Amino acid sequence: MIALHSFGPAFGLPDPSPFCIKAELLLKLSGLPYQRVSGDLRRAPKRKLPLIVDDGVTVADSSFIRFHLENRHGIDFDKGLDAERRGTLWALEKMLEEQVYWIIVDERWMDDANFARGPADFFKTVPAPLRPLVCAMVRRQVRRNLYGQGIGRHSQAERLVLAARALDSLVAILGERDYLGGDAPAGGDAALGAFMMAALCPLFDSAFRRQVEARPCLVAYATRMSERFFPEYVVRPAA
Repeated sequence: MIALHSFGPAFGLPDPSPFCIKAELLLKLSGLPYQRVSGDLRRAPKRKLPLIVDDGVTVADSSFIRFHLENRHGIDFDKGLDAERRGTLWALEKMLEEQVYWIIVDERWMDDANFARGPADFFKTVPAPLRPLVCAMVRRQVRRNLYGQGIGRHSQAERLVLAARALDSLVAILGERDYLGGDAPAGGDAALGAFMMAALCPLFDSAFRRQVEARPCLVAYATRMSERFFPEYVVRPAA
């Protein structure tokens, strides 16, 4: 059985990392048996999660997990889609991972109140006298990562302009479909489902979440995906 190494439930989500949710959605879409186990970043080959262990083979990174499932188990996550649609969904996935992800990170980690609501919990095992120092050190590293990636160089207003453009693109690509694959989910739905669930997390005071909520088709999509694959963590429209 495949072992999925991830962080585990947090923030009212199946996992605090959209990449871990994406990997689990890929496993659910594959139909292969798997189990979740608590991951250890210190032992992860790329010092990141998720990773899977499949019959002794360790595969790190959600994209390479997808490639492994396709190549080793003959899974076609985009079955029935033409080359243009496959390419569009892959581009959508990378937009989510290379831009939207960092907007979510900025909101969760750089806002003091949001940090206290969520990521601060990751440091509860650190001895109390050292905890403020360790939190500050890690947040500085996250800030450097955001600056190096580019999102951290923009003002919040500029980030929201980029976010709105990305969300409008998602709305256009989804169209009137239930899923990116049409009547049934495709590989890109693992990414879009994961990131929309993460974006709609009610724990945080999130300008980006409010942008998503202003696009009812994305909220309905996130609800549909969570009801189908994570019924214990269903995303509901805002009251």
